[in-house]
Amino acid sequence: MDILIIDGQGGNLGRQLTKRLREALPQADITVVGTNSTATENMLKGGADRAATGENAVVVNARRARVIAGPLGIVIADALLGEVTSAMARAVGSSDAVRVLIPMNRCDTLVAGVADRPMGELIEDAVRKIVALLK
Repeated sequence: MDILIIDGQGGNLGRQLTKRLREALPQADITVVGTNSTATENMLKGGADRAATGENAVVVNARRARVIAGPLGIVIADALLGEVTSAMARAVGSSDAVRVLIPMNRCDTLVAGVADRPMGELIEDAVRKIVALLK
């Protein structure tokens, strides 16, 4: 697996990221994992090769990924309104994969030095970084 995208809540960020990565890297093997079934279903519509839901799916797939992408909260226990468990955050944080985290400045986590930018700009920046890593 090249890319693992993790998202929660409605999965909108993950869907947009999946769609843009599929366009930029059509040959990439993209797996999406939602912290809930709604997020998973929405991300799958972005063009992922496979999808799964829940804590164990994050733990297992984080071991296999070359790149893990998603909102900053995927490395913080209890983030995304409590959807990220400590096991999920630990799996992402301890993975050998390169992490490309999108600083959403939400869910009680603010990143100093990061200006508020529209989600589209943040996704494009993440796509550029992932394309550079995989090419």
